[in-house]
Amino acid sequence: MNPIAVVGFLCAAILLWGVFAYNRLVRLRVRAEESWRDIDTQLKRRWDLIPNLVAAVQGYASHESDVFEQVTAARARSANATSPREQAEAEERLKGTMKSLFAIVEAYPQLQANESFMQLQQTLEQIEDAVQRSRHYYNAVVRDFNMSIQVFPRSFIAGLFGFHERQFFSLTDEAERKSPWVRFR
Repeated sequence: MNPIAVVGFLCAAILLWGVFAYNRLVRLRVRAEESWRDIDTQLKRRWDLIPNLVAAVQGYASHESDVFEQVTAARARSANATSPREQAEAEERLKGTMKSLFAIVEAYPQLQANESFMQLQQTLEQIEDAVQRSRHYYNAVVRDFNMSIQVFPRSFIAGLFGFHERQFFSLTDEAERKSPWVRFR
């Protein structure tokens, strides 16, 4: 066998492997970005629902303006977060203020019996389930992406083309990991 042909074959094999490795990293990066946008979409649905919940509770407990302002401010912080870490921190604050809002609801049985409010609660619960599924998928994609850019020899391709690890979407408050924040009935 001709040594030049062997060297050419090896170079072609390495180049081909590099192309496949690069394309895999690009696919994973795009999937991670897409799954992050899915989280954004679900959170936007929730952010759009929160003013309706606040308005419904205000109708019964207008004297609780401090709680309503806290919920509104936490919602704004969550909507303006840009990274997974910022988003997780803002979500924890929002969940805390929402707990206060639902504590007020417990004091008003007529509000709990209101059909419109019950529909808002049910929609919120559905959105929360969708947010959880989106976060789970995002973290799975980020895990695959991060592992792909760390293992040798793919790490060489990742470094060469500027692929960087992505942040996981994780809760920083240990209490939030133990129980769901909104459960109705």
